Amino acid sequence: MSTLVCEPTGSQVDGRQTDDAVRKQVWKLLAAVYPGGHLVERRADQRYPYPRLITLHPMRRDGRTPAGPPLTVVGKHLSERGLGFFHPEPLPQRLVVVSLDKGDGRGLSFLLDVHRCRFTPQGWYESGGRFVAAVPTP
Repeated sequence: MSTLVCEPTGSQVDGRQTDDAVRKQVWKLLAAVYPGGHLVERRADQRYPYPRLITLHPMRRDGRTPAGPPLTVVGKHLSERGLGFFHPEPLPQRLVVVSLDKGDGRGLSFLLDVHRCRFTPQGWYESGGRFVAAVPTP
């Protein structure tokens, strides 16, 4: 069994990195992810981070009949017209009902037409779609 040894970069105080050294490393990462200081947005709608767990209910083509058990996915972003999310396995259906938590113990649900899916280098899928209708929470 190998032992993991972490070699910190930057200044240290009492064996720990200073906040300034940590911030510098984070800014290096952000500069690599967002060159030029910002992300160029080609979409018409403003997207907002939505890093929450989301329940997907696969639906048949009629948009009303369940097509399998619900799945839990990880939210990425939310806009007025759609949603992006990550999931570990391919989706069985293109139409799904997404249940989003409002934070007060209640939720809102929407029929979502998933029209984009790509495989990520980390082995997960990133998908997105457009809201078709507001629907009752399953």
